[in-house]
Amino acid sequence: MSAEDPGAVPATGLPPAVIGAAVDTPDLPAPQAVGAAPPSGPDLARAALAQAKTRAKERGLAPRGGRSRAVALRSGPVGDARDPVRFGAAIARLVTERGWENTTSAARVVAEWDSLVGVEIAEHCQPASLLDGELVLVAESSAWATQLRLLARTLVARLTASVGPGIVTRVVVRGPAQPDWRRGPRRVRGRGPRDTYG
Repeated sequence: MSAEDPGAVPATGLPPAVIGAAVDTPDLPAPQAVGAAPPSGPDLARAALAQAKTRAKERGLAPRGGRSRAVALRSGPVGDARDPVRFGAAIARLVTERGWENTTSAARVVAEWDSLVGVEIAEHCQPASLLDGELVLVAESSAWATQLRLLARTLVARLTASVGPGIVTRVVVRGPAQPDWRRGPRRVRGRGPRDTYG
C-alpha cells in the first residue's frame, strides 16, 4: 500500500476515522505508538492536570493562588457574594442582621460625646452610664451640675437628633462629690443609705 492510498491502514492498526476521532475528542486518550509503554503514575497525573487546566480556561475559570481550586475570573453583570464590599458597609450589614442598632447607638453616645454635645459641655461633664435610656452625667462642679440640669431637655433633643429616638430619654446629672449608692438595674424609692442611728 502507498502513503497516498486512502484505504491504507496506518502503523497503529486503526483506521483513519478512529484516529481522527481520538485526536478531536479530549476525553479519549491520544493513540500510542506500537510497542510504547502505557503512561502511569506521574505521567497520568500530569496529563490529567493539563487536561483540567485546558477545560477550566475554556469555561472562563482560572486557578487562584496556585491552588487546584478554580474560581470565576469575574462575577458577571449582577453583583454577588464574590464582589468586594467596603468595610463600613460590611459592618453596617452585620449590625442590622444581628439587631445591634440600639447597642451601637448607645455606645456611640459615650464614644463620640465631645462631637455630639459640643466641646464646651464635654469639657465640664462626662457620661458615666447609659442604661435603659437614662444617661447619667458627672459634672466637674456643683455650678455645672446645676447648669446641666437646666439643659437636660436640650441635651436629650440633641442626642435624639444625632443617634436616633429612644436611645436617650432622660438625663440625670450628678456633682463631683455626690456618691451613687444604687446598685443593679432596679430602684426603690426611699431615704437612701443612712447610719445605724438615722
